[in-house]
Amino acid sequence: MRSVLYFLLFLIIALMVTVLAAILGDEGAWYFSWLIGTTMLVLISAAGGALLDAQEEHAAAETAGTERKPL
Repeated sequence: MRSVLYFLLFLIIALMVTVLAAILGDEGAWYFSWLIGTTMLVLISAAGGALLDAQEEHAAAETAGTERKPL
């Protein structure tokens, strides 16, 4: 049953994308690249923030004299 629901969900998404592609025409590629670029910007920024936080934790642990083992 779960497989059928997934299939229906993806079918609806595919139909929406097809309709949007037909409406947008030549501008569809620009919107697609904007969407992908924005998503990548957010993901890279989040990864950079997580790395900075990990570096600060590591530096604080070294100054306190208790070095943590890497995961």
